[in-house]
Amino acid sequence: MTHKVALDFLEIRRRLRQCTLPDVDRVVGIGSGGIVPAALTAYELERPLTILSINFRALDNRPRYEQPQLLSEIKLAAKDQRLLLVDDVSVSGKTLALAKQMLAGRHITTLVMKGEADIVLFPEIDECVQWPWQEAV
Repeated sequence: MTHKVALDFLEIRRRLRQCTLPDVDRVVGIGSGGIVPAALTAYELERPLTILSINFRALDNRPRYEQPQLLSEIKLAAKDQRLLLVDDVSVSGKTLALAKQMLAGRHITTLVMKGEADIVLFPEIDECVQWPWQEAV
């Protein structure tokens, strides 16, 4: 069994409050891994939340497809120009790249819990994470 770093909601909330979050019109979460982090962020920012369904990796974190797959389109109001795009982890950056392509023409800031993005809440964590919203395996 692989060791996972356990994080709880309180630590995630502390990190969200410690970082400088941008002033945005809307939070867009990448489903399914980014749904809970995006919901927490939208709540903290008091902004509406929309989910963009993209799938790339299986639950064991192995790529499921050669490239991320868009599962459903989203429609945003013209006034939603400044977006905070949120996912749990960005390993290869492919999912964020596809999401940014789907949201082209808007100002996008990316946020992940760990990995590579404009804002990374846990840059010091390299290991796998046991997220508080997932069952322990």
